[in-house]
Amino acid sequence: MTRRQAAGAGRVAVLGGTGWVGRHVCRAFSRAGHEVLVVARRPAEHRAPHPFVALDLADAPAGELRRLLADAGAGVVVNATDAANAADGWAVGEQALAALNVDLVERLVTAAGALPWRPRLVHLGSILEYGETPHGPRGDERYPPRPTTAYTRSKLAGSTAVLDAARAGTVDATVLRLTNVCGPHPSPQSLPGKLVELLAEAVRSGGPMTVGVTEARRDFVDVRDVAEAVLRAAGPGATGRAVNIGSGRAVGIRELVRLFVTVAGSDPGILREERRPNTSLGGTWTCADIRLAGELLGWRPRTGLAASLRDMWRTAARTPDGGRG
Repeated sequence: MTRRQAAGAGRVAVLGGTGWVGRHVCRAFSRAGHEVLVVARRPAEHRAPHPFVALDLADAPAGELRRLLADAGAGVVVNATDAANAADGWAVGEQALAALNVDLVERLVTAAGALPWRPRLVHLGSILEYGETPHGPRGDERYPPRPTTAYTRSKLAGSTAVLDAARAGTVDATVLRLTNVCGPHPSPQSLPGKLVELLAEAVRSGGPMTVGVTEARRDFVDVRDVAEAVLRAAGPGATGRAVNIGSGRAVGIRELVRLFVTVAGSDPGILREERRPNTSLGGTWTCADIRLAGELLGWRPRTGLAASLRDMWRTAARTPDGGRG
């Protein structure tokens, strides 16, 4: 199969396609007319009826990944895996972090580079790869990454492997560094997912919604806007580049929580806040400079925070599994 034939086939392999971000990425490509192959450890009840391959990506050898991509004729490969979503949030050991966030990425780069055509690889990194960033002016992609935790170091190592291979000409790839994500079907390990569970329990029990809040400010972007960014990154351009994807606005955690309760239609009096020290991986501030995403991808966020949180709650309320992905 030639490179042109692979691209013409329009097949997109999404690794981690049953997760929160992955399922929205699958939907975006499907709506754009692409045939989607979902690759994950196990299927999910909410998964759309795309072709599915069950594979433990943490252990899959590069040769097996190459055969999978070759058999699929994948013209685009999206790596939407993240060790933080594969277990109990960020409370996973360094070995588990390395298995998905580093080792898998290196094997994936090897597999993609060994195909008889060159697929487009879009790797989902994290804004936390930059480490603690200063408050105020937003840092762009030239800000030097200085991760300080096992998780953030593992994410940076995976992104670096992709960028190094792209710059060496081994693969055609782009890294998208995502800020905090919100919107429909949140991961239960995420803050938005926990807010959905806490409010649902308060509504069921008639008791208060007790939430620990910090003074941190975070950049939240809707998961559907993230999926659109991935779709655009699968096109030509931005090879060998890391691109920030976020809203470009830092929001206080207290403000986020109160807005969620309000747009969910609940009485704000249901909320009981407990002030807690900030222990988040991103320090006390994250805010992405997203100008490069506009220049290279023609992308900008379209869904406001209130609409994103409202849709998150409405989807959870009508989904048997709580809307989690």
